[in-house]
Amino acid sequence: MSKRDYYQVLGVDRDANRDALKKAYRRLAMKYHPDRNADDSDAIDKFKEAKEAYDVLSDDRKRAAYDQFGHAGVEGAAGGSGGFTSAGGFRDIFDEVFGDIFGGRAGGERVYRGSDLRYELGLSLEEAVFGTTATIHVPSLIECDACSGSGVKSGSSPEACTTCGGAGQVRMQQGFFSIQQTCPRCRGSGKIITDPCRECGGQGRRRREKTLSVKVPPGVDIGDRIRLSGEGEAGQRGGPPGDLYVEINVREHPIFTRDGNNLFCEVPIGFGTAALGGELDVPTLNGRVSLKIPPETQTGRLFRLKNKGVKSVRGGATGDLICRVVTETPVHLSSKQKSLLREFEQSMQQSGKRHSPKESSWLDSVKQFFEDLKP
Repeated sequence: MSKRDYYQVLGVDRDANRDALKKAYRRLAMKYHPDRNADDSDAIDKFKEAKEAYDVLSDDRKRAAYDQFGHAGVEGAAGGSGGFTSAGGFRDIFDEVFGDIFGGRAGGERVYRGSDLRYELGLSLEEAVFGTTATIHVPSLIECDACSGSGVKSGSSPEACTTCGGAGQVRMQQGFFSIQQTCPRCRGSGKIITDPCRECGGQGRRRREKTLSVKVPPGVDIGDRIRLSGEGEAGQRGGPPGDLYVEINVREHPIFTRDGNNLFCEVPIGFGTAALGGELDVPTLNGRVSLKIPPETQTGRLFRLKNKGVKSVRGGATGDLICRVVTETPVHLSSKQKSLLREFEQSMQQSGKRHSPKESSWLDSVKQFFEDLKP
């Protein structure tokens, strides 16, 4: 399989300087690093590819040979398919680019990864079940356009810190002991900005509201999180940006409640339907379905409609819709209706049968309770 052009791999121009190469590699390495993508072979391959490209283009001798002869000019010089061992070693390149993010030094200058951000996204139940694309507005610190994140006014450059001599570290002698610590003036950068960028005040970042499009997959639930890589706050001094975590919150629905993959709803039925049976339409998220109510249905009875629930974002079978019927007592009765109900009640009492099994058993239990209290 032919290799891609190294400049295309890093996404830089052919005249890109070392800082541009380092910034491009840092962005790709943070995105595709194996620690973040342990189960993604494609991401790991892209990480190796980016590392190989940076290994060659960051070395003046290798780069000159590559520019003149292409891949043939550096065959065997880059680590590529041979894993993470190359001329200079993977760890040397990674430490050179990321410096103090992982405990090392980057040419004497500290870089800092941007902070992760959290955003709560409110969805309707329908949006959570079927998926949607949401537009969100996130206040964040972004890289200053005027100074490209350097914090220095255009045309100027930082000066070496006079306290530490540009080393970023100072040594203090206490008796027989010598202690090395971060320079308090430049805070470890080794440089001092004497002419800061007017737009960001030397911070290298500005507060702006970013507008992002979030693709919400079908079946998400409350508490699920969607990670948008690199959409957090911008890093400092060329450091990589943080990530944005979009946390799902599903608003209360007027009809349905969700429990896992199942949906629940209450279905009110009239006194006549409960006693004589009938058929009624009930809502589902996919439209109406007919629910058959058998005669003598008691309030609280559950009816299960298969596959009318939710298919989770994590896969598995689609849940069910569980309907709980609730018998409503008639209200606003006319004199005639009340008279008919009294006549109906008398006819049931005179029949000698138990028309209300729960009521009868409860009365029997109460009678036995009082019998047991007698001395």
